[in-house]
Amino acid sequence: MTEQQSNTQNSTLANEIIIEGNTRAGKPFRPSDWVDRMCSTYATFGDDRKLKYSPYLKPRVVNGVRCLAVDLKLKTVNPEGYAQLMHFADENLLNVLDSTGESIPVPY
Repeated sequence: MTEQQSNTQNSTLANEIIIEGNTRAGKPFRPSDWVDRMCSTYATFGDDRKLKYSPYLKPRVVNGVRCLAVDLKLKTVNPEGYAQLMHFADENLLNVLDSTGESIPVPY
């Protein structure tokens, strides 16, 4: 699956948040493949035996930074998974953006 490219944070949909691959201090988060790992954790294998990412998590590049777009429907569909993702973002001090591209506190 290819990453969706975005030059501005305003392309974020109102029903999603973006977890940036940068910490709140502006440093790159390591490991650098954390987005792929997260997407794989919530992926399933299809009938064709290929890994299919969850429709609620999408890898993105925003302003040159690898990010994870999280559809807020995940909170309803998989509350534990959503809470786990938010805890991960909070614990690792990752920057979270709302639909306007503004940094927000982690939305539990």
